[in-house]
Amino acid sequence: MDSWNTAGPGTYEHDAAPHPYPPAPADPALDPPTQNFARVPAPQADAFDLNPQRAPVAGYRVPEVPESAWSVDTRRSTLISRGALLCVLLVQAILTLRLGGSVFQDEALYIASGHYELANLLHGTPLPVDFADYFSGHPKLYPVLAALVDDRFGLSGVRFLRLLFLLATTTLLYARTRRLFNARSALGAAALFAVVQPTLTLGRLATYDGAALFLLALGLWLVVRTGRMRVPAVLLAAPPIALACGVKYAAALYVPTLVLLAVLTAYRQRGARTLLRGVVLGLGVLALLGLGYALSGPLGGITSTTTDRAHGGDPASRLLDHSAQWGGLLVLTAAGGSIAYVLRARMVEMPWVRGSTPGRWRRALLGLLLTGTAFLAPAYQIHLQTEVSLFKHVGFGLLFAAPMAGLGMSRLIGPHFRNPQLGIMLFVLTLVLGMVQAQNAFSWPDARGPARYLRTVVDREGLYLAEESEVPAYLLRDRTGWNQWVNTTFFADTAKDGKRYEGSDPAGFAAAVRDARFDAIMLRGGVTPEVDAAVEKALLPHHDEQRRLGLRDTPRQRVRPDGRVRRRVRTAAGPGRRTGSVAGPGRGGGTTASPSRPAP
Repeated sequence: MDSWNTAGPGTYEHDAAPHPYPPAPADPALDPPTQNFARVPAPQADAFDLNPQRAPVAGYRVPEVPESAWSVDTRRSTLISRGALLCVLLVQAILTLRLGGSVFQDEALYIASGHYELANLLHGTPLPVDFADYFSGHPKLYPVLAALVDDRFGLSGVRFLRLLFLLATTTLLYARTRRLFNARSALGAAALFAVVQPTLTLGRLATYDGAALFLLALGLWLVVRTGRMRVPAVLLAAPPIALACGVKYAAALYVPTLVLLAVLTAYRQRGARTLLRGVVLGLGVLALLGLGYALSGPLGGITSTTTDRAHGGDPASRLLDHSAQWGGLLVLTAAGGSIAYVLRARMVEMPWVRGSTPGRWRRALLGLLLTGTAFLAPAYQIHLQTEVSLFKHVGFGLLFAAPMAGLGMSRLIGPHFRNPQLGIMLFVLTLVLGMVQAQNAFSWPDARGPARYLRTVVDREGLYLAEESEVPAYLLRDRTGWNQWVNTTFFADTAKDGKRYEGSDPAGFAAAVRDARFDAIMLRGGVTPEVDAAVEKALLPHHDEQRRLGLRDTPRQRVRPDGRVRRRVRTAAGPGRRTGSVAGPGRGGGTTASPSRPAP
């Protein structure tokens, strides 16, 4: 139209000659006056703009797009991985809380000792025994904390505290593995570790293993987290590592692994300078341990339970078999991850992305160190020929091997999630094994029924025999003292015939029963079968007399010279049974299952 013509009537800006046809006369009603319009400059078109007439919006900038979103640590990927971690922790909590059962022998021992230690610290009450003489951890650390929680929330509260320790351990494992490798490996490590039998068991038992495991996990995370900092920063890991060794002396077995890991994760240094980081950490831990030992005084439990523990008679084949059942699948996955890590530092998801990775030798040493640490506890207990607490100690090694297992699970799935079904199969198999094994571990008899009846029998003056004396001593601590309970593993007494007995000699226990030393006897079978048989044999003449007199439905009793009544209380639970009924009025005369009776 004429309103766009600036070269005069009859011509256009792009024409070189006058147009042969003159324009139509202007109509004021249809065509506004030309002078009311200003000349509009032509928009600057971009070379890649599909619509060159469109003017760009002022202040708008196209964001940069990552080349491969699944392997870039963006905010979205971080939120997704943390959400997946919360799901893993929820599964771990559910599987742990489903484990039930009354108080376990070790739980009763540590919580009860914590009450006595707490009374000694607050009120100066003398200790019934020197717990530091035979404890495998400092009695004034975790037992005191457990006693404080037990006073307020009971056994359930102490067990919930243990669950929190294990959930924090899994979280720290995730953070450490992500720092070492990537988020996918971290999720795999957390998922596998969260469902194995030692993790579920330690998350439910109110012993100090969970606290020590959490402190080791914290020390591990700090060692890896400070790997890119200056050398003195590694000293941040020394306090939790030293405290873990104080909480449980066996945790010192893993201090060399932590020192070597500090060397392998010293990314800022090369050559001999990497050794400096390990030396600094080792000296820091030793200094703190020496200071703690000097302040606490003699600790006989270090030698009797850890460094010079008595040897047992369990065969190595059984220890290897049980260790493989409880952690073999995770260790096997870790071994596969270590081999894959040596062959290739990264998967080929983004071959165009370049970045510094550790050399092959460092990768090989890292995989060998973390995976090999899982064999320390089984090897040491094979040396001692004892299976005592093996189901707990295996979990410490799995904490170190889990990052390589997560890496192995990631490599098994493959780049671009090529084989997700393989990762799902591995996790489900680990989950099922862990659930079944943890449930079988919680199969001891329920002591609450016997304790209710014993409450009507015991007092502050009697002497009582029980296979696991720690359990009734904890449950009945308001009515009895610690030294009133005798277990079937040690007893020192001089019989009426003048003969001295000491230790676990069945003849000594039989003589004590015949001499009416005990006011009540509580046996369940399976712990010390030889002693149980001797005690039963010593009770048979009195049992036959009761049957002859028609007293089958009354507790077995004998009148002492001072006129007090001595009662024999025995549980009807065989090895592994969950009944735990007690002999008493209306309970069938207190018959006891044979120690050789198979568990149902």
